[in-house]
Amino acid sequence: MGTEVNVKQLCEENGIQMIDFKMIDLDGRWRHITIPVSRFDEKLFQYGIGFDGSNYGYAPVEKSDMVFIPRPESSVIDPFEEVPTLSMCGDVYIIEAEENIPFDQYPRNVSLRAVEYMKGSGIADRMLIGPEFEFYLLDHVAYDIQPQNTFFSIDAAQAVWNRGMVNNAGYQIPYKGGYHIGAPHDMGCDLRSKMCLMLEDWGVKVKYHHHEVGGPGQMEIEVELGDMVDMADGTMLVKYIVKNAAVQAGKTATFMPKPIYEEAGSGMHVHMLLYKDGEPIFYDPEGYSGLSETAHYFIGGLLKHAASLCAFTNPSTNSFKRLVPGYEAPVTIGYATANRSAVVRIPAYAKAPEAKRFELRCPDATANPYYAYAAILMAGLDGIENKIDPRENNWGPYDFNLYELSKEQQAAIHSLPRSLREALKALELDHDYLMKNNVFPERLINIWIERKRKELIRIEQIPHPAEFEQYYDL
Repeated sequence: MGTEVNVKQLCEENGIQMIDFKMIDLDGRWRHITIPVSRFDEKLFQYGIGFDGSNYGYAPVEKSDMVFIPRPESSVIDPFEEVPTLSMCGDVYIIEAEENIPFDQYPRNVSLRAVEYMKGSGIADRMLIGPEFEFYLLDHVAYDIQPQNTFFSIDAAQAVWNRGMVNNAGYQIPYKGGYHIGAPHDMGCDLRSKMCLMLEDWGVKVKYHHHEVGGPGQMEIEVELGDMVDMADGTMLVKYIVKNAAVQAGKTATFMPKPIYEEAGSGMHVHMLLYKDGEPIFYDPEGYSGLSETAHYFIGGLLKHAASLCAFTNPSTNSFKRLVPGYEAPVTIGYATANRSAVVRIPAYAKAPEAKRFELRCPDATANPYYAYAAILMAGLDGIENKIDPRENNWGPYDFNLYELSKEQQAAIHSLPRSLREALKALELDHDYLMKNNVFPERLINIWIERKRKELIRIEQIPHPAEFEQYYDL
């Protein structure tokens, strides 16, 4: 009852006219449904809102009735709606014997179960993560797929290809020359600041923002470390705010891993550390790079399951156009300190016990964050439970540039999947670690593989412009 009063009070104080409820589909997109504020009452928190889950990619049609129950603590005024609107996220349930049961495939429920498994294992009681959000801020995008015409076209005022344009100020950025570049070259700085202030208002604490390597408008916003489920919620908010603030400013933003050929790709590096009873458990001043044995085992789990993890952390065909040599993206399975060519990197600057962590560098923002972060946690816990030592498995530490090895040396090192097809095959063969305590139901894994293979087959069947260049005259 008190929750209803608080929400109503918030609505009355801010002149709210509509309440918007946001739900997550299988792919990691927000869907929403909106009600007039006059229709809001306490029964929503008990009985929820019914909807058809089959349209979200979950259950088959014959068992698709689901219930969305909002979380009042997620309430915030949506800055993009012209009509004053209160936004609320929530969780999804199914109805069994007149009782609401958490739906086991719903992404947020999966991440909650992963945290429950971690606590039940006795290994840790908190997982803190900090994603880095890279994206391109563009002035124009157009694309189409027709039998007679398949194309895409993008543009950004600061792109080097515009330096010959008429009425040009002349501050274009060379290819791969944008890292931390200043104004006036950095044309997105003010808009990024506005995005960050919106994130702060929504409860997502920002560490910093800057221009990234990609010259045609690649940006980065990095957030402070937070609890895993909260940060999955925060990831959804980051993508929502970045995209909508861009449109509001007459631009467009994309988190595609590789939208521009021969330019830097956009990743979502995930920093992580574990706590138990208020103490960080990844720190040991005597260990390699200040890492404890527990931290090494967690890394070992990530590296052992790296290929199958990619099916959740890099779940698009475009993901693997980013994971290629020469663009600071990882291609090999290994770990090291301050080495951006390794898939697991230990920041050299993070020296304090509470800051001692490492990052997984392969993920990108096409991932459903709830599935991706939960899978990362389950892989690391499997490494701890089975004492998988990366030093004993030819996984490093690799304190040298992995891109500069000879072909013979590279052949001796394990590689990340080179395609979505390889990642899905790896998940098909290696998923038991995800299914412990039904964190990832087997049915969900099967649905995911089937869905992603359909995407893959469709995209493989579409002729590519580069094929005309390569083969048209043969």
